Amino acid sequence: MSTFGALNTAYRGLTAAQQGMNVAGQNIANAATEGYTRQRVQQSAIAAPAQGLNGSGRPEAGQGVSVDAITRLGSSVLDASVRSASAQAGYAGVRSSALQGIEGILQEPGDNGISASLQGFWSAWQGAARQPAEDGPKGLLLNAANSLTDKISSAYQTLQGQWSSVRAQAADAVTAVNAAASQVAAYNATIRSTLAAGGSANELIDARAKLTDTISRLAGGTVREQPDGTVDVHIGGNALVMGTSVRGLQLSGSQTADTLGSTVQLLWTDPAGVASSDGGEIAGALSVLAPAAGGNGGAIAEAAEKYNGFASKLAEIVNTVHRGGELPNGTSGQNFFTIGAGPAALGIKAPVGTAGIALKAPNQGALDTSIADQITQLGTGADSPDRLWSGIVTGIGVESRGAQQREALTSAAQASAVTGRASQVSVSLDEENVNLLTNQHAYQAAARVMTAVDEALDVLINRTGLVGR
Repeated sequence: MSTFGALNTAYRGLTAAQQGMNVAGQNIANAATEGYTRQRVQQSAIAAPAQGLNGSGRPEAGQGVSVDAITRLGSSVLDASVRSASAQAGYAGVRSSALQGIEGILQEPGDNGISASLQGFWSAWQGAARQPAEDGPKGLLLNAANSLTDKISSAYQTLQGQWSSVRAQAADAVTAVNAAASQVAAYNATIRSTLAAGGSANELIDARAKLTDTISRLAGGTVREQPDGTVDVHIGGNALVMGTSVRGLQLSGSQTADTLGSTVQLLWTDPAGVASSDGGEIAGALSVLAPAAGGNGGAIAEAAEKYNGFASKLAEIVNTVHRGGELPNGTSGQNFFTIGAGPAALGIKAPVGTAGIALKAPNQGALDTSIADQITQLGTGADSPDRLWSGIVTGIGVESRGAQQREALTSAAQASAVTGRASQVSVSLDEENVNLLTNQHAYQAAARVMTAVDEALDVLINRTGLVGR
């Protein structure tokens, strides 16, 4: 190698060490930046010229180091694992939250639950039977009946509000997915042009990865990397993002028109079609928004149907006995509870006054309370409203508990996946300090080589021929 070649080799080592210090500094500066993936300088040795080209036949040393690229130390396998775990955790989280909300509406066990109101209702019939000639106990009976029907209708209305809230959250999630997809497409365009020009797009890829993680959490989906640096995002096997093109999503119906029991679907906008989600919060929301289907439908609609069934059962079993009684005006065959049009849970009503209460059987004495006594015992039968309500509470509690357990498992899996990826991509300050010191020493060594070569050249150029003078 010529002396000038050694100078060039030292210069390459100097610039490579400088680049290594720059990258180590970049990593240290972004150690706390969310979504940042650590980087490394990719180097390779420059081979010596082919033997014999200089006519000497002597073995030649290499010509230094080449900085080939600044690589991003990410892992597509670990990224896919995090996205998959996030989609499952998002799905389970929405379902668990909805079922816990339904369980909270029950207010069981407690003084404000329907169980306590049922006990008060049966006890009020017993109290009225003790004093059949007095209006006070009958008034207490009406209060107990109204308290029971109010709790049933109030719970149903709360379920309607919860359904609307979950639908609004799903609509917001769809809007967020569309916005993230548009940003991914924009990043694709910038990354492709940057890489084509020979630049580094590592920070842009980090920003895009955060967006694809968001899409996976909300709507599931898979990411496919392309040779030109772009990524395609698919949901349910169909492309949401392909290169710089985006296909939007929307929910069927509208927030103002949809009510409890409406069918809500995830749709593609252009061209139109039904979209199937791979998981995520949107799929979880749609699963709890689905209409009732005999126990296999959406959690909120199924709970509402249980309230309707309970209200109907309560009215039926009480009215069957009450119709056999005689009202104070001497008429018989009257129902105690009435159910209007629409959902039974909203339409169930008690009499408006004590004149609508039958305590005695027809043609019996004024102090007969056989009808009241029979109604008092309705809460203890095998087919009683109390048993029905207890089964409803137990079923919802078991389903909620199962959803919470699944949420805990998927959250643990998500945390494990995130930790696994972090071990690969996160910045270690100890490691970066070692790299920084290594490159500093390499820089100093390359500078010393350059100084030595410079001194040798100075002697050769400026002092050759001065010997013997």
